[in-house]
Amino acid sequence: MIYSSSLANAFETRSPRRRCGFYNLDRLPYRDAWTWQQSLVAARRSNPELEDVLILLEHPPVYTLGKGASLEFLKFDPTCSDVELHRVERGGEVTYHCPGQIVGYPILNLRYYQTDLHWYLRQLEEVILQVLAEYGLKGDRLTGLTGVWLEGRKIAAIGIKVSRWITMHGFALNVCPDLKGFEQIVPCGIANKPVGSLAEFVEGINPDRVRQQIATAFADIFAVELSELKLPTQAEQI
Repeated sequence: MIYSSSLANAFETRSPRRRCGFYNLDRLPYRDAWTWQQSLVAARRSNPELEDVLILLEHPPVYTLGKGASLEFLKFDPTCSDVELHRVERGGEVTYHCPGQIVGYPILNLRYYQTDLHWYLRQLEEVILQVLAEYGLKGDRLTGLTGVWLEGRKIAAIGIKVSRWITMHGFALNVCPDLKGFEQIVPCGIANKPVGSLAEFVEGINPDRVRQQIATAFADIFAVELSELKLPTQAEQI
């Protein structure tokens, strides 16, 4: 775990804030994380008073398609691919997850924030923009698109699902991944915008430090108090 006591102390000085459990994990198979998210959302639909959750992790190589995503953005035959492919509930087209990319899954009850999906998407973008600013980098939003770009390269993708104002799925920030996997798709269905990573702009980028910066920015933007939690057992997840 990378979540530090100094970071916790910083959060504790800001009150009152809504409590948000924080799982800072290593690598987890996509299907396991997906099932876990569904369980967390179901629990909060049944009991809206449960605390929010932020999960940070990485995935082994995997492609995911949004609920209405088109197969035309795949450059490979999905029936004979060595890499997993999942169609999930989120919005958006196809994307790619792999080691070196930090994925964030906020499970938030937006009734405690704003019941506005556009507001929520912009807040997630702002988290990434603040992280980039820590390195003196100015990220960009593009009109009509969701995500964050850096000097014309898409560095963070965002795709969400909201059910009864409970969020799942989230954002993926390319820190130091092998970008070759993106060559097999049209990322997010955007053919004229290349994908990039922080490692292309910051020499020796430290993913552990980026995780801490994401946590700090997330707590700031959503005005929450993060408290570290341990990974539940398989039985608790399901």
